[in-house]
Amino acid sequence: MEEFLEVVDRDGRIISIAPRSIIHGNPSMLHKVVHVLVFNSKGELLLQKRASHKDVAPGKWDTSVGGHIMPGEDILTAAKREMLEELGIVSENLHFLYTYIHSNNYESELVYTYCTVHEGPFSFNKNEIEEIAFWSIEKMQQLLNFDFFSDNFKYEFLRYLSIYGFMPFWFSNSLKELTGSPLFSGDPNFLKNF
Repeated sequence: MEEFLEVVDRDGRIISIAPRSIIHGNPSMLHKVVHVLVFNSKGELLLQKRASHKDVAPGKWDTSVGGHIMPGEDILTAAKREMLEELGIVSENLHFLYTYIHSNNYESELVYTYCTVHEGPFSFNKNEIEEIAFWSIEKMQQLLNFDFFSDNFKYEFLRYLSIYGFMPFWFSNSLKELTGSPLFSGDPNFLKNF
């Protein structure tokens, strides 16, 4: 059965609902997605290598977790659902980072990004993902100009670095210390299009 998605404006207001097959391939149809950056206590970021049959960025390394927000679905609920579907994990400790619009010649997405710390184990979806691995920030920076990563991840990673690169919040318990900050309020509208 085909997936249906909300077509939205820049503020996330619903314009219409359309099949994924119509939305993908038409960058004028903005739709909502959620990303979760999963760090370990060493500050490494979990990446997934997309399956070779995927219509977007096959065989490329991509964001820890990413997926569409279903019609009527709450953003945080979508993030938790995608974590369970893609990595087989449940996390109640998700913290909102930012939102942005990413467009390319294939699609346009209104992205809501969260982060969490999780050491595993992971039981990833082998139909969607070829492999997973933790990467150091330095290694990702060194390989950014090569053909390892999806276009979407490159954009996400550069945005993350531009906002949080100077903040070592991903280490050990630092994330817990920041949870009182408005940046981690859990409100995806807090930094809309920051």
